[in-house]
Amino acid sequence: MLYVVGTGAGSREGLTIAAHEAIERSELIVGYTKYVELLKEHFPEKIYASTGMKQESERVETALREAADKTVSLICSGDPQLYGMAGLAYELSESYPDVEIEVVAGVTAAFSGGAVLGSPLTHDFAVISLSDLLTPMEKIQKRLECAAECDLTIVLYNPSSKNRSDYLQKACDIVLKHRSGDTVCGYVRNIGREGQESRVLTLSELRGTAVDMFTTVYIGNSETKVINGKMVTPRGYRNV
Repeated sequence: MLYVVGTGAGSREGLTIAAHEAIERSELIVGYTKYVELLKEHFPEKIYASTGMKQESERVETALREAADKTVSLICSGDPQLYGMAGLAYELSESYPDVEIEVVAGVTAAFSGGAVLGSPLTHDFAVISLSDLLTPMEKIQKRLECAAECDLTIVLYNPSSKNRSDYLQKACDIVLKHRSGDTVCGYVRNIGREGQESRVLTLSELRGTAVDMFTTVYIGNSETKVINGKMVTPRGYRNV
């Protein structure tokens, strides 16, 4: 049995009951090294296997192979469907016909971070990763352009890294072609973990802000506003 488990932001409070129960039932926990270390704090008695960045296929293969004769949890931060391992687990499972897979949903950073900022995702929105390891930059730029043009609130994952220090700036430049520099934005770093920090700011200010891979960025739509210091996107109930 293989559970593909979304662990939320990594804190015990962010785990769903279903995720907690799946991990408790598992004899082996497999995951990315950073997320395994976070989980060890809460489940120190479990046996773990981890791999580093860019070793996703090896990680999933290990989980499927071990799940042939034991119960395994393949853990992902946030939700396992959103930039997680759920899809890859199903793709590779064709070589492991006797392994049953169950996906256990988790709270993705878009929502847990949004709750920190206020309520930026009350209306339609798009989630876009700025990492071009698996997606060509041309496609990322096109998606940003379309999301900005149709006035969606935009959530950016993986907004920057050592080798991509100017990617957020470039993304803001694309959005600025369609939105005012005063557009309400926000970011949250280390959501639900030690060192969590957040800020509400304008799109112009966001353009020059330094962020990292553990930061989730929010760009509001034309109706997003600041209410009591919180980032809020109205849905329109007051107009009904």
